[in-house]
Amino acid sequence: MVPTPTPLSAFARRPLLPARGLAGAQAAGWQPGQDDGTLHGEVFAASSEGGGAALALALVLDRMAALAPDPVVDVPDQRAWLWVQDAQALRLTGRPYRPGLPPALRHRLVHVAAKTPEEALFALEEGLRCRDLAFVIGEVAGNPRALDFTASRRLSLAAQRHGVPLWLVRLDARPDLSAARQRWQARAVPSLPPRWNAQAPGAPAWQAELFRARNHPPGEWLLHHAADGRLAHRDAPEPALQTLS
Repeated sequence: MVPTPTPLSAFARRPLLPARGLAGAQAAGWQPGQDDGTLHGEVFAASSEGGGAALALALVLDRMAALAPDPVVDVPDQRAWLWVQDAQALRLTGRPYRPGLPPALRHRLVHVAAKTPEEALFALEEGLRCRDLAFVIGEVAGNPRALDFTASRRLSLAAQRHGVPLWLVRLDARPDLSAARQRWQARAVPSLPPRWNAQAPGAPAWQAELFRARNHPPGEWLLHHAADGRLAHRDAPEPALQTLS
């Protein structure tokens, strides 16, 4: 049975903090477009929104953009990347939709559909041991017994030892003990209108709360994809977002 998640309305009513962060902690505050060395993070999200994996992918791509090589002298990173789902996550959110992925990633996806959380954790750890992978995304539903602090610590050590980033999406889960360096709570919010066609779908946007991090103070941001494909933030919420329930 999947545990009942915290109602999203509880997060919608919290006052949002801009990306400038907490008073007196601006220098250490998280910012889009930076490489802070995080190789293991978690994103908690509702399965009904489908925004958890999207934000996890956006975070890892934002870090990779910060580490992007010089296109004149270096070869772009064309390594494959791994997406692992357990059976419950697959049932709740469906398989990755290749045409919806960034064009540079579509042909490089390796997808693993695991039957149990134990098999998913095994696939994740094996993926982290493979330096031929650019990064790893995982989706696990609820709070399975297999995903305890020891299992989380194993994933964190593997990511650090082999230098392969991992973002684990926790669907309909409550925060528990974890060795993840960053832990986010995410929910989808309305997109900004496109610049040229107001009838077209806007870029994905999230209300993202960084509630635990080893190298940053907590904070909340409204994040969206900028025109260059990187993460960007809005300094203040749109008025309509404050009344979401």
